[in-house]
Amino acid sequence: QVQLVESGGGLVQTGGSLRLSCAASGRTVSIYSMCWFRQTPGKEREAVASINWRGGNTYYADSVKGRFAISRDNAKNTVYLQMNSLKPEDTAVYYCAAGSPLSLLLPPMEGRYDYWGQGTQVTVSS
Repeated sequence: QVQLVESGGGLVQTGGSLRLSCAASGRTVSIYSMCWFRQTPGKEREAVASINWRGGNTYYADSVKGRFAISRDNAKNTVYLQMNSLKPEDTAVYYCAAGSPLSLLLPPMEGRYDYWGQGTQVTVSS
């Protein structure tokens, strides 16, 4: 089992920045990919950015390319999401997810991830 704990959400004005963190614990050797998803009421959860836990290759949704950056610190078993130039449409609950080899397939899909954090709210005011 893997446990994921997110932190770093909050309220920010349009154009501002936030950094989300996701700390993994437990059987972290089983992690092949980690991904940030987000969800707003009435909508499906969408993948924002993912990172290959071993190779470091990254994926970004078109809506966040050039504004968000995902990174990892394997020594700390932590993945980060640096979010810059935030827009009101970025408002959502952000979830961290970790997966087995199936999660390396792109684009990331919710069903390929085995472990999920509790979510952290990001609100961007206009």
